[in-house]
Amino acid sequence: MKPVLRDALRTAVLTGDGAMGTYLHQLGYPIGVSYEEFNMTRPETIASVHKQYYDAGARVIETNTFSANAERLARYGLEDEAARINRAGVRIAREAVGADAYVVGAVGAIRTGRLTAVGTPAIERAFAEQIDALLEAGVDGILLETFYDLEELLLALRLVRDRSDVTVICQLAAVGTGLLYSGLPIGEAFRRLEDAGADAVGFNCESGPNGILHAIDALDGGVNLPISVFPNAGGADYVDGRYTYAAGPAYFGDCARRFADRGARLIGGCCGTTPEHVAAIAASLAGWTPGAASERTAATGQASAPQTRESAPQIRVNAEPVPASGDEAPGGGDGPTIVELVRQRPTVIVELDPPRDLDISKFMAGARALRDAGADALTMADNSLAVTRMSNLALGALVKERVGIRPLVHIACRDRNLIGTQSHMMGLHALGIDHVLAVTGDPAKFGDLPGSSSVYDMTSFDMIRMIKQLNEGIAFSGKPLRQRARFVVGAAFNPNVKHLDKAVRRLEKKVESGADFIMTQPVYDAALIERIADATRHIGVPIFLGVMPLASGRNAEFLHNEVPGIELSDEVRRRMAGLEGEAGRAEGVRIAEELLDAALECFNGIYLMTPFMFYDMTAKLTGYVRAKAGVKTSVISCSSGENELK
Repeated sequence: MKPVLRDALRTAVLTGDGAMGTYLHQLGYPIGVSYEEFNMTRPETIASVHKQYYDAGARVIETNTFSANAERLARYGLEDEAARINRAGVRIAREAVGADAYVVGAVGAIRTGRLTAVGTPAIERAFAEQIDALLEAGVDGILLETFYDLEELLLALRLVRDRSDVTVICQLAAVGTGLLYSGLPIGEAFRRLEDAGADAVGFNCESGPNGILHAIDALDGGVNLPISVFPNAGGADYVDGRYTYAAGPAYFGDCARRFADRGARLIGGCCGTTPEHVAAIAASLAGWTPGAASERTAATGQASAPQTRESAPQIRVNAEPVPASGDEAPGGGDGPTIVELVRQRPTVIVELDPPRDLDISKFMAGARALRDAGADALTMADNSLAVTRMSNLALGALVKERVGIRPLVHIACRDRNLIGTQSHMMGLHALGIDHVLAVTGDPAKFGDLPGSSSVYDMTSFDMIRMIKQLNEGIAFSGKPLRQRARFVVGAAFNPNVKHLDKAVRRLEKKVESGADFIMTQPVYDAALIERIADATRHIGVPIFLGVMPLASGRNAEFLHNEVPGIELSDEVRRRMAGLEGEAGRAEGVRIAEELLDAALECFNGIYLMTPFMFYDMTAKLTGYVRAKAGVKTSVISCSSGENELK
């Protein structure tokens, strides 16, 4: 007889299973259907997934019931089938795995994205019906997962405790700030869950391993219960109608021990994970013993320190005076476009992320520092990684008027429909902001408001064509606009792929759609820079080669393993390993300078990305490019066409 699950969690480290929904999608099943209904219509498919995870080493198996409550099944007309679907989910899991495995009933939040009133009779009835069905079917425990709101989680926990003494694991959607959306410190939330009868607490979804490691560090050891972690397989990318994930199995295996060292006693995977990820976790934990290592290190910029409500920054009203016209630096008004500049001399675009709060003082200071260093344009993402930030339209207008540097704003397909996108572009035109980068945008479900919708009315190809149509004085609807816009439109290019030729063909289509220039994802391999130059000789528009200085060893591993579109060379990872703080940033700048040496041998355009608002790093690198450009006198051999140095 295996021990009761709560006892096993206190004496061992258990391997959990991986994703169900995203794995089914990977197997070819479409998005937009109820995967929970598969318990009734495709039980053999669900059984096969459970068995694959069991064979990979998972000994805690979740039932396929995450959204199997009346409120969420109603969108498919299945609200009356909730009890049957949950009972079937338990039966399928039991029959698919061995007797040594624990079967836990998965209960997901109803209030996803904080869009539904918590505590209403309908929500309580939906939870109660699902919990009753799972308990009646004989689960070994209940897993309450992906909750964003503590009150809703406490409601579900109370409903379980009113009915049973079964083991209950409570998981919040991981947030890197150490705070819930309400501002409550996560450690305090865990203490309230313990008082309410939880047997284990932890995190799942929302973040990859790195974000959850930081969330655990933010607890600073103040949790008495076993910790459960089910991270996503890094960040998600949306390409050609499919979701792909960055973090591979080997990285998950490495992180599993780091989780165990921090007190995690149940370790599995969430969105994007597969049986291969679970096999890596199980293999990594096979020889782990408590106290074998301790890796509690301070966060290195990936997440901010935990804050209480009292210590959180106060909202400040920006009251900086608008400079007189004589104080404005060159580049902030009309003049040569980025495309015209890069055909004449080495040109530097620097990315600075808009703030996540209402205080713009550091952002504006960074903009000034980058202007003074000689940046030709300041580029601002459009809620990158689907994390809510201040409007880049507003900040673009501010840096243009107050700092005197050209703004280059990103426009994501994710957030606006056709109406909103044209309106947005018309507003940019009115403000005199005429340089934009058209991007697809990271899926909303993986950001900080996962209940929001990803619009994707158009692809990045469509957006480029439609913006260029505004330059002809024609609206998206085909109606005349009485004026012509003058947008200079950029497109994104990810060269960090297995088949560079396929990525180049996709890039060619963006140029055919009307892209005026290209900005690449950061590259960390000098040899790859030369390959990019060779592969893009025929591209008829300038390419700005992306370089982002690394801030620490942990930053390097996070980017390599969890961020779609970024891949570090083994040599760069070796050099950054174990470096933190000033030492990490110094080495990151040295590596970036070496990459810039290689880039300037092939490209006139440089695109620097600022990590964690360390704008002094990109200011230094901007000065480095300027100094290098001052001694260049000849055309460089490895480039041709628009990418040549003149």
